[in-house]
Amino acid sequence: MKVVVINYTGTVGKTTVVAHLLSPRMSGAPIYAIESINQTAEGLGLDVEKLRGDKFRDLFKKLMLEDQAIIDVGASNVEDFMSNLGGFEEAHEEIDYFVIPVTSGTKEQQETVSMIENLNIIGIPPEKIRVLFNRVQRDVKAEFTIIANHFMRDKCFWLNYECAIFETELFDAVSVHKLTIAGLLNDDVDYKTLLKNKDASHQDRARWSDLYGLKLLAKGVNRKLDTAFEQLFS
Repeated sequence: MKVVVINYTGTVGKTTVVAHLLSPRMSGAPIYAIESINQTAEGLGLDVEKLRGDKFRDLFKKLMLEDQAIIDVGASNVEDFMSNLGGFEEAHEEIDYFVIPVTSGTKEQQETVSMIENLNIIGIPPEKIRVLFNRVQRDVKAEFTIIANHFMRDKCFWLNYECAIFETELFDAVSVHKLTIAGLLNDDVDYKTLLKNKDASHQDRARWSDLYGLKLLAKGVNRKLDTAFEQLFS
């Protein structure tokens, strides 16, 4: 499976989606960051190959050699990427899904609609264009009325309200430790036992306490991410 994560705006959590949702569940999939200035999943300890949006031919050659891949298109390169995607006729057929993360702000939803419309113009069929609701507070339908209304009018993309990542402090917290959720859960250090060492420095004990708490939080969040992934590609 080859997945592009894309949106015109840079504030919808594309790197969060790549690092915490897709990469752990697409084991071995290389990550290509089409980015020049912003943070990528590399900052969370993942192996990322960076390319520019105007180097589409290089990316296409790499995709032809892979069975699966994740392409994280940064906002600073999205215009070049879209221009090249349209210019290389039928190139989009090598990509299985275009995942569009969106948060609930008016601007973010409006730019998501523009993204969907331009993918349609290139010729990408609705079933390949998949919206992912990110940073949901409580109720997807109530918080994303612009997306819902657009879907009801045009049906030009694939929509499942179960494809949602809910707001949590975990994503920001693990980024401080330069970790993904999967990396945190795979860490076999027994922080609870380490905390019993009263002779350890205050700095070490504070870090151990933080990581122990984050591990507990991560278990529940990870189960919800499993559900979001299953629904996104169902």
